[in-house]
Amino acid sequence: MTPRPLSLIGSLLATAAIVTTGLAGPAPAASTTHVLDGLGDSYASGYGVAPSFTTPCGRADSAPAPAIDGRMRLALDDFVACAGARTTDLVPQGQIAALGSDTDVVTLSIGGNDIGWSQAVGACLAGSDAQCTGALAQTRARITTQLPGLLDSAYDQVDAAAPAAAVYVTGYPRLFSSAYGAVLGASPIEQDALNEGADLLNATIRTAAEAHGYTFVDLTKRFADHGVNAPEPWLIWPTSPGSFHPNEPGYEAYAAAVTAAIRPSALR
Repeated sequence: MTPRPLSLIGSLLATAAIVTTGLAGPAPAASTTHVLDGLGDSYASGYGVAPSFTTPCGRADSAPAPAIDGRMRLALDDFVACAGARTTDLVPQGQIAALGSDTDVVTLSIGGNDIGWSQAVGACLAGSDAQCTGALAQTRARITTQLPGLLDSAYDQVDAAAPAAAVYVTGYPRLFSSAYGAVLGASPIEQDALNEGADLLNATIRTAAEAHGYTFVDLTKRFADHGVNAPEPWLIWPTSPGSFHPNEPGYEAYAAAVTAAIRPSALR
């Protein structure tokens, strides 16, 4: 075999290097991590499941924000939701202070404590028919006359603290599956009235949230036939600790609903 000149061999090697480099293509872009903050009340803190009874503000990993941490490149930064929180508590509790210009995604549940929802439920479970009717009327009046302004003020604070964030506002589930009979002193008719109150609450929250460009996450359909008195409840029985809050399957439904609502392509 005739030896090839060294210059030719060097030329071939250089050409091969160029071709190999071209086939490799550009280096993959670094994946983007989206900063997530979780705000709100007990439905946002995970209250009702372990270890929420022994943690500050009743926080648990089953709550929506920590449950979606790691999904869609979301990275949980601050989880500051607190059981019992009202719209007016977001500033003094430091929840708004947890937000910043680097916040990409916010999950938020708020409003139920502002209108005395638990008192209405309690009146229907343990009070007379008249007490149930009166408490429901008072709660519905608060929802229509007071809550819109309270929500608007709270959302203004979120906008100011995290101007570039995509905000996902979760609603509240219907608490009862009235087809399965009475719950303590609440008849199926009273349960339906309470469920209608939950619908009004959700509609009010949706209107305020969407006016701010937020995404409202509706839980009603997911919790259908999973009320406290259903054969497969996703809410905790009223005489148990954490009553009327989601159980583990319930919080899994919350996380699934929020996940389905988030569009990664829409995040910065």
